Amino acid sequence: MNLRRYEVGDTAQIMQLFYDTIHEVNIRDYTKAQVDAWTSVNMDVEVWMNSLKSKFTYVAEADGKIIGFGELEANGHIDRFYCHKDFQGQGVGTKILEQIELTARDLDIERLFVEASITAKPFFARKSFMVVKEQEVERSGQKFINFVMEKVLSNG
Repeated sequence: MNLRRYEVGDTAQIMQLFYDTIHEVNIRDYTKAQVDAWTSVNMDVEVWMNSLKSKFTYVAEADGKIIGFGELEANGHIDRFYCHKDFQGQGVGTKILEQIELTARDLDIERLFVEASITAKPFFARKSFMVVKEQEVERSGQKFINFVMEKVLSNG
């Protein structure tokens, strides 16, 4: 597995990974109507490209195929964070999160926070993120439960 910064040519593969992961992994915890609403938001290549470029976006790949990605914003927010359905539980998310934490420390960010799905909550909990609150969000008329979680980074 190779970890690197996002490149514009990655956009289509990242969008497909996002769509597939939600429909084939997150479907365990959400309804079909919810996952359809989740993935219907801004599936425009230009919008994604600008969003991915505006953050510290890391891509994990194996044999030239993108198997995961994660985004860090300058305020410590981890935005999209997804692992390919065929590579769940193989350390991909851990590698991406380690890089995000390194970058955050370099930027003197003191805390990371994420709105974790029901599906992603156990992963972030294992990585020392604490639940701040459970919340209900709405996308395209569908209500979702997710969890605001945070991790305070030590200076060491």
